[in-house]
Amino acid sequence: MASPAEKLAELSEEDRAKFVADLSEDECKALLHDWRGFNGRPNQIAPDGDWDIWIALAGRGFGKTRMGAEWVREKVESGEAKRIAIIAETAADARDVLVEGDSGILSLYPEGEGPNYEPSKRRLTWPNGAVATLFNATEPNQLRGPQYDLAWSDELAKWRYARETWDQLQFGLRLGDNPQQIVTTTPRPIEVVKAIVAGKEGKVAVTRGSTMDNAANLAAKFLRKITDRYAGTRLGRQELSGEILGDIPNALWTLDTIDLYRTRAEPENFDRIVVAIDPAVTNTESSDYHGVVVMGALGQEGYVLEDASTRGSPQDWARAAITCFDAWRADCIVVEVNQGGDMVASTIRTIRNNIPIREVRASRGKHVRAEPISSLYQQGRIHHVGAFVELETQMTLMTSAGYQGDDSPDRLDALVWAATELFPSIVTRKKTAPVVVVPTVSHLGRM
Repeated sequence: MASPAEKLAELSEEDRAKFVADLSEDECKALLHDWRGFNGRPNQIAPDGDWDIWIALAGRGFGKTRMGAEWVREKVESGEAKRIAIIAETAADARDVLVEGDSGILSLYPEGEGPNYEPSKRRLTWPNGAVATLFNATEPNQLRGPQYDLAWSDELAKWRYARETWDQLQFGLRLGDNPQQIVTTTPRPIEVVKAIVAGKEGKVAVTRGSTMDNAANLAAKFLRKITDRYAGTRLGRQELSGEILGDIPNALWTLDTIDLYRTRAEPENFDRIVVAIDPAVTNTESSDYHGVVVMGALGQEGYVLEDASTRGSPQDWARAAITCFDAWRADCIVVEVNQGGDMVASTIRTIRNNIPIREVRASRGKHVRAEPISSLYQQGRIHHVGAFVELETQMTLMTSAGYQGDDSPDRLDALVWAATELFPSIVTRKKTAPVVVVPTVSHLGRM
């Protein structure tokens, strides 16, 4: 599966010199930008056949961004594409990765020969008149109205509003005789990805690949580190091997259940909103995240509003929680104090002295605390407002026998504390972990 460029690099220095000696200077320069004939591996080249959607399901570092950018370039230069939609997870990803990144569209051209990029207009314009517009997956309605003959959707499995954004794109992909699209994503078994692979969204061509396919272009230290850490693990199978994984036995949550009750719009008025924190024990580069989750309740239903989990110092997670508290006009901050004791609440009060805090202390295992919350999901009483990829991954790895992930379920712990605070009646007093309450009045800013 090696590219001609990779095969050339494997030759001896003498043989490489002979190869280059037979080329003119212009031919050497042309090779640097020859994707189909020199730089691209066979599994990075667009497949032949009659298809509407080409989906590349591959691990981290496979070269998905480069293959998407090269396919767009090829279609533009052949004259087949005149109006292109480029959609990334966020506006910053569209700009920093898909356009300006090391493997982005602008990197494919010799200086002065690429498209004109206008960041303020989210637009790329090629010399032949083709125009690409950048979109993000947090504002699906951006895609209402415009029409296209080509589209590139990057990291679809991580989109906050994946189904809504995807559907709006399909309505606009209606120009020309053969509108086509490419999807480049690390796989995750969300509904829309499974539907595409199953051929339910159109005629599909599927390319699969792993991180190791691109080993020749990746740092040896990186490969050694991720292989030692993730080889054979469930996360490694997904993020490195590019597998779409099914549910694990006895999982308390499944993506199908979360998807079933997922929503895009939260209610206008909540009865309560809380911010919950599960602070990590240490603060190093390899430390777990500090779980910070925002959840609201209206009647008997709950809504997960934000996952603001972060790494850093205690001051960092405290600021993140207070920012969420202000943004959502929450009632209180729920903090687990098993590890940090009084330090947890005092850290918050060093930044905001009068903030309402509810301290909780766990006396049971994480999976035991999580079970009654999972029952709320099964009853359709908890809704995720959009997708929260990292949080949902942890949820699907929690089983009745314990957590099956390689990291700490920090985000999930924060979610469980938030839901327990909002729906205390689902856990009997006999089973509830001791809770120390700091008496406060409700936050009066939210009406």
